[in-house]
Amino acid sequence: MTADHALDIPATEARPAAKRTRPAAAGKAAEPTRERLMRAARAEFTQHGFAGARVERILYKAGVNPRMLYLHFAGKAGLYVAVLETALGELRRQELKLDVARADPLEGLLQLFDFLNDHFEANPDLVRLLSNENLLKARFMRRSGSIREMSSPTLSMIDQLLKRGAASGRLACSFDALRLYVLMVALAQFHLTNVHTLSVIFDRDLADKRWRAARRADARLMLHRFLLGHDAEGALTAGEA
Repeated sequence: MTADHALDIPATEARPAAKRTRPAAAGKAAEPTRERLMRAARAEFTQHGFAGARVERILYKAGVNPRMLYLHFAGKAGLYVAVLETALGELRRQELKLDVARADPLEGLLQLFDFLNDHFEANPDLVRLLSNENLLKARFMRRSGSIREMSSPTLSMIDQLLKRGAASGRLACSFDALRLYVLMVALAQFHLTNVHTLSVIFDRDLADKRWRAARRADARLMLHRFLLGHDAEGALTAGEA
C-alpha cells in the first residue's frame, strides 16, 4: 500500500462498525449516493481539514458503506479532490455567467469584483477549504486534472476587458489579468479568512454587517481608482498623484 493510500482511511476507520453506518433515511434514498457522500464530505473537510476529517463520520452522515466510497472516489483523497473541484467549479461557472462581454470595461471588472465579494461572503466553506488546502501547499489540488483548466476562461474574460479598456482609453493602461484577479480576490476575501484574529486584535466585530458593507465600499472604490489611475509601470498618473 502506498503512502497516499494509507491516508485514505486510517486504521481505526478502515472497518467502521455496522451500527455506525446507518441506512439512508427515506428523504435521502432518492438522492444519489455520490451526492450524499459529497455533501457530507464537504462539511467534514471544511470543518476539520483533510488530516482531521474522519471517513467514518462522512459515511455515517451520508448513510453509505465504505464500498460505495471506493466505488465512486477510490478513497478519502479522491473524495477530497472531488470536493475541491466541485467548490471551485461552482465559483467558475458563476463567474462565467456574468454578462460582461459587451459591458463597459471598467463596469465589467467592477461587476466581477462585486460577484467575488458576494460569492465568498455566501460560501464561507469555500474560503475555509481553500485556506486548508493552502496550508497543505496545494498537495491534493495538484492531482486535479480540471482545476487549472476551469480557471483559464476567467482570466481570458478579464484580459479581454482590460484590452478593450486600454484600446478605448477607458482604462489608464493595460494590466496583467492574473495580477488583477489576485488583487480582486484579496480585496474580497482577506477579511473573511482573518475575521476571528482581526476581531480580537482590534476589538471590533468584523462579522458585523455594517462594517462589512463599509469595507466593501472602500475596496470597490480602491479598485475603481486603481483601474483608472495607473500607468503601465504601476505608478500613479499625473492626474491622480
